[in-house]
Amino acid sequence: MVMNMRLVFIGPPGVGKGTYAKMISGKYGIPHISTGDIFREEIAKESELGLKVKYYVERGLLVPDDIVIEIVKNVLERPECRRGFILDGFPRTVKQAEELDKITVLDAVLLFEAPLHVIIERVSGRLVCPNCGAIYNVSWKPPRKPGICDVCGSTLIRRKDDEPEVIKARYEVYRQTFTPVIEYYRNKKILIEVYAGREAQEVVTEVEKILRERKIIKNEHIISKH
Repeated sequence: MVMNMRLVFIGPPGVGKGTYAKMISGKYGIPHISTGDIFREEIAKESELGLKVKYYVERGLLVPDDIVIEIVKNVLERPECRRGFILDGFPRTVKQAEELDKITVLDAVLLFEAPLHVIIERVSGRLVCPNCGAIYNVSWKPPRKPGICDVCGSTLIRRKDDEPEVIKARYEVYRQTFTPVIEYYRNKKILIEVYAGREAQEVVTEVEKILRERKIIKNEHIISKH
């Protein structure tokens, strides 16, 4: 029997959790659910919920718990989530975590951590193409021609969010916001801490090893790409 994999990924901005989620999602055929992506999707659809989200997003306000929970609940009820999911960016509060427990039973919560200087080096070196969205890094994935996108030839930019001082500020907000959530899952004995200050493939290999040891991953989970 194929077991579900119901996972939550937590970590500071720039630690790479979105990358790890996409890699595991692709290999095991379970959806990667980013609350940021869900918000954008609902806003684009101009659904009733989307219009509520848009009100808060446009004003730079946090979307209230009850709206976030309703949106996540709707997503988790989709057929593609029956075999499991990876939640990225949710829950952000203990109340959201408690409400999520009423919707589903999680198998594990993975906490990805890396020293702040590693995150700053990783993120501040990021260059983005404003035209096609391609992403580079001056340290480990530089464009062939400095400052120019390999794909479309546009001039690359560094996002304001990727400036070192902004990264430090976002890191502090993360620590304050997520510490209660981390303790909540630590007390429930489902928190797994993973060192993320290394190559993405090494991190994902470590995650798979841990999930196999806990019998959350079985060989029949793997989705053939042939």
